[in-house]
Amino acid sequence: MPQVRIIAKNFMDMVASLPAMKLDRLYQNAFICEAILRSLPPLAKKYVVQMLFFDGPISGKLLEEWVLADGVTKHKVAIDRLIQLRIFTEAVDKKRESSYKLNQTFQVNLQKHLTNGGVLPREPMASTVRLPSLEELDTYAHEQWEVGSSSLCFHYPSHLHCSGQAEKPTNLSSSMMRIFQRGLLTQRDKDAPRLTEGGFQFLLMDTNAQLWYIIRDYISNSEERGTDPADLISFLLELSFHVTGEAYNMNTLTEIQRNAIKELADLGLVKLQQGRKESWFIPTKLATNLSVSLTDSSSRKQFASSLMILVGMFFMVIVIMHATGHVVVETNFRIYAYSSSKLHCEILRLFSKIEYQLPNLIVGAITKESLYTAFDNGITADQIISFLQQNAHPRVAERLPSVPENVTDQIRLWEADLNRVEMTSSHLYDEFPSRDTFEAACDFAREWNSLLWEDSKKMRLVVKAEIHMNMREFLRGQK
Repeated sequence: MPQVRIIAKNFMDMVASLPAMKLDRLYQNAFICEAILRSLPPLAKKYVVQMLFFDGPISGKLLEEWVLADGVTKHKVAIDRLIQLRIFTEAVDKKRESSYKLNQTFQVNLQKHLTNGGVLPREPMASTVRLPSLEELDTYAHEQWEVGSSSLCFHYPSHLHCSGQAEKPTNLSSSMMRIFQRGLLTQRDKDAPRLTEGGFQFLLMDTNAQLWYIIRDYISNSEERGTDPADLISFLLELSFHVTGEAYNMNTLTEIQRNAIKELADLGLVKLQQGRKESWFIPTKLATNLSVSLTDSSSRKQFASSLMILVGMFFMVIVIMHATGHVVVETNFRIYAYSSSKLHCEILRLFSKIEYQLPNLIVGAITKESLYTAFDNGITADQIISFLQQNAHPRVAERLPSVPENVTDQIRLWEADLNRVEMTSSHLYDEFPSRDTFEAACDFAREWNSLLWEDSKKMRLVVKAEIHMNMREFLRGQK
């Protein structure tokens, strides 16, 4: 899931940018330490795990001996990441040789967490009320998340095309609605709001990537709501270690956490329930998979293997929620989407021509015109192909490729057609007084990396418009 990896990496950049005092405060929570560990590059995880039960610094030369000759670049990336997150503290001696030591707070709490595996952030309620089943909880999370995504397509009448009339979502808080629409919608004067290039791309992301995008924005703007970003980061990552489907008492939360949990319910991360005397929240898979999606599956396997060697037990069970596929693409470019969702219909309309919609079936076709519209809106061929592959119906997902090759090849060719000509603002210079002046002008343009074309016989050249004023001053000096 490359989109998830990129956006989650940006989230960890946000964590790394926190002041040292706030980062150290985060590391006092053992669950945050594990979540941060999951986010690290594979080689950085290896260093942390191998140094976890070692007191004292380790020389940089010794660390370099732990990798093969072709792993120098990965080694530097790993060290830089560990230093950015203050997991490593670096010391340089008189000989300018570096040594590294684990952050003591991080080290102590991660040791306790790994050796005492199985302890939860807070105990579930011993409730006698009926809790939703996992299937009902998945349905709830999906519907809540779709409401937010639908706000981009359905919040404004200009986006209504599929059969039926969609109503404006009303159960999203105003602050959460602003988060969904910030950067994804644009409006000029009294014109109706329109999707931005980022908005079109957001709709084609998978759910995990969309979720990380919103959460990153939710945390970035937390200070506007009077909340410390470090507190939100801590609570979100801690929430991911709760048990899906269990009830947790709201009284165990701080005031900041109670306010956050109500907004997270809008996203489908938790379900809120109220009893006669108590209220509680129930985490969904969207919440419990947050820290898991910080890393990819290959890194997860390598990390689990290292933990088995060190701790002697495999204490972590990883479950990843995937949306049920619903799209079938035929070699004749026709699309069949087995869905009753208006949102799915609108997303398909971004790059295909919808022909008709039945109660549980959307039928359309990928055409040259529909793809050109998508490309104009900033959507790329790879994003369209990735969406079709990720949402392939289970019957076709078993086949390789899940999307016919002639379709994927043609989508890329149609995109290439639009990229054949690139427009560049430029200026034409001719009628030079002498060949020496012409050649000097050519050399000047090359130095600025702005020479687009030259005709030495007729002494003409074309340069980028951005150096026009500089070129004029240069030519005046040649007279």
